[in-house]
Amino acid sequence: MSKIRVLLVDDEEELVSTLAERLSLRGIEAQWVTNSEEALRMVRERTYDLAILDVRIPKISGLKLKTKMGEIKPGMKFIFLTGHGSEDDFKEGAAEAGAGYYLVKPVNIDALIKKMKEVIESEGGVP
Repeated sequence: MSKIRVLLVDDEEELVSTLAERLSLRGIEAQWVTNSEEALRMVRERTYDLAILDVRIPKISGLKLKTKMGEIKPGMKFIFLTGHGSEDDFKEGAAEAGAGYYLVKPVNIDALIKKMKEVIESEGGVP
């Protein structure tokens, strides 16, 4: 597999910058932003294998952001991070948005990398 390119979107700057650094140390090209406007700009300007989105981002939810990013780059794949509520709560809201890949914060870096590879290698990924 060639080098994975990922965009991380989370309004918690310390969390997202640390996560990007930890991914970079493992050979993954990770860029990060802390708001949806910047995320949309990055997706227009660059190509990513996938985006890792926080479910709760100010102004626009991660689920809505996924839809907008998918319109810009059809076929883009996504993983969601949630720090609020239970996995079951997230599954309910995410099902309608086609968000089948998610992890609960705090995220384990090895579990995240495993999930990233699963998503990228999956035939269709998250629609």
